[in-house]
Amino acid sequence: MVGKQGRVTGKIGPGLVGEVMVPIRGGVEAFYAHPSVPDEEISVGSIVIVVEYFAPRTVYVARALV
Repeated sequence: MVGKQGRVTGKIGPGLVGEVMVPIRGGVEAFYAHPSVPDEEISVGSIVIVVEYFAPRTVYVARALV
């Protein structure tokens, strides 16, 4: 999971549990997402990189440099 790219489908920010769609296991799955940088907001549609993964469905993400 760490290092995979995903797309934000639910706003990520302080006090919010966002959502990202990540391609994995031959499909695309939804994960709960938190920002890896405190107080950062990431809007819907942004591309992110998974920095940390906590089973079964939680990831910490950073904005991708695209």
